This record gives sequence, C-alpha cells and structure tokens, in this order.
Amino acid sequence: MKAMVFAAGLGTRLKPITDSLPKALVPVCGQPLLYHVIGKLRDAGYTQIVVNVHHFPELIREWLATHPLGVEVSISDESACLLETGGGILHAQDLILPCQEPFLVHNVDIVSNLDLGWVQRGTRPDALATLVVSQRDTRRQLLFNDDMRLVGWLDRTTGEVRSPHPGLNPSACRQYAFAGVHNLHPRIFPHFGEWGFSGRFPIMDFYLKTCAAEPIFGLAAPDLQLVDVGKFESLPQAEQICETLLKP
Repeated sequence: MKAMVFAAGLGTRLKPITDSLPKALVPVCGQPLLYHVIGKLRDAGYTQIVVNVHHFPELIREWLATHPLGVEVSISDESACLLETGGGILHAQDLILPCQEPFLVHNVDIVSNLDLGWVQRGTRPDALATLVVSQRDTRRQLLFNDDMRLVGWLDRTTGEVRSPHPGLNPSACRQYAFAGVHNLHPRIFPHFGEWGFSGRFPIMDFYLKTCAAEPIFGLAAPDLQLVDVGKFESLPQAEQICETLLKP
C-alpha cells in the first residue's frame, strides 16, 4: 500500500525551533514527527511512502538516508515552490502511480491514536476521497449530509459558508473538524485537471468545489485523541499522547 506524508510546511508557528529545523524533524518523545508518522504507516501495512519537502529539504533527506524505517521512501521535491496540499499531491503523481487502491495522505504534524486500519476498512469503494474527521471544537468545520457526504465548510467565527449547494444551512448539517488524514482514490488525478486545478492549490479547495459532483465522504473517528503540532504550545499535549501510545 502507498501513502504520502506532507512534510513540506514552513512551520512558522513553531518558531524559533523551525528557524533551523524543518517541522517534520521537530522532536516529540525524543523522535522527530516524521519518525512517528512513518512508523504508524508502516505498522498499518504501508510499504511505499512519498514525503514532500521544501523547508530545509536537505535535512529531511539526510535524516531519511541515515534512519532506515523498514519502508520504501520517495522524495517529492518542492524546493523551488511550496505547492500547498492539493498541488503537493498532484506534483507527486508520478511517485504515487501506478496505484490500484486508495492511497493515504497524512500531515506530518498530526499526533493521534487513530487506527489507520480502521480508516482503510471504513473507506467506501465508490469514494473519490475519504476525509477522517472528528467532533472537536475548532473554528473551521466541514459540513456533511446524513450520509456523511461532504456538502460544505463553515467558519464558526465569521459565519462564512463555502459550498457548491446554494443556500446551504449549516445548522441542518453534520459538523466535524478535519483530522489531517485522508484516503484518496488514484482516479483523483485526472479530476484535478478536469476541474481546473493545477500548480499551487489547497486540496480543500478541490474538495469544496467538486463535492456536489464527486463522491467525497467523511469518516468520523470515535474517541479520537489528536494534536495538531502546529504551534509551540501544542508540543506538551503531543508528548502526552505519544507517551500513551508508546506504553507497552
């Protein structure tokens, strides 16, 4: 099975650590975030992993070269231009294909107790993309219908709604926070061009533009413990979850 790890981010909210270190190599429980994510993927049966790089790419390359992790790792180089999430996936197309089954995409800064095997089992055969979500009190919420099909996005603070469905009422939708993990069918690649996406773009823009026409579903993870290590203050909580997961 194949997977992709987003490791190209600048990690600006983790300064001053990321002034000299890529976010992917920020240590949690004595090991880089990248170590924990690749180990989680390996333990779930993923054998081929693509890692995209941009910020201090040479440090990530060196770390991967000197730390064998029991999987085949390929580098998707975005040194010239950070392509964001959607552009990053598209840029890695040649490293991901050929692929007959869904490939998992995992943010490097997500530390959680998520069972990736459960994600595989919960992915519908007809889904173009399956987004792992949970009930968390976050500003931005994804909106789903009763069948857990994506219908839009809500900013709870401003009330802004993004949806291809005119007049969508957020209060009539199921609301979940995105967990930074999604399962994508390889047939997604031609759809990018068909919907006018190329170069640099967020994958969520693609999901929100196409969800009325394409089968994009949410998969709500029960009892999910998750930390987005996007800022310095989140590191202690990430350490706590990591320590719990590492206990025999």
